[in-house]
Amino acid sequence: MEASAHLTTLVPMNIDITPNDSGLPGIAQLRTIVGAVMTVGLILSVLALIISAIVWGFGSNSSNPHLASRGKVGVLVSCGAAVLCGAAVTLINFFWAVGQQV
Repeated sequence: MEASAHLTTLVPMNIDITPNDSGLPGIAQLRTIVGAVMTVGLILSVLALIISAIVWGFGSNSSNPHLASRGKVGVLVSCGAAVLCGAAVTLINFFWAVGQQV
């Protein structure tokens, strides 16, 4: 009985830590940098989509199934990369909220 009463005193009661944007200098610049990296990622996804579509077209028209297959994979990968770049903030916010409920 005494051991269980002793263990309850060792457990921390209530820890409430939330992220803040005034704790470190340079947070605003970091947000700007992350936004710029997201923009670059989207631009590169569009470039990869264009190149993959061209490769897919050349492979299909030249009866080269290997090249056409690589073009199809490139189209899917570039679309997936664009989805991840676009949904990155929403995904992080969703999993942050899930983590707060644990």
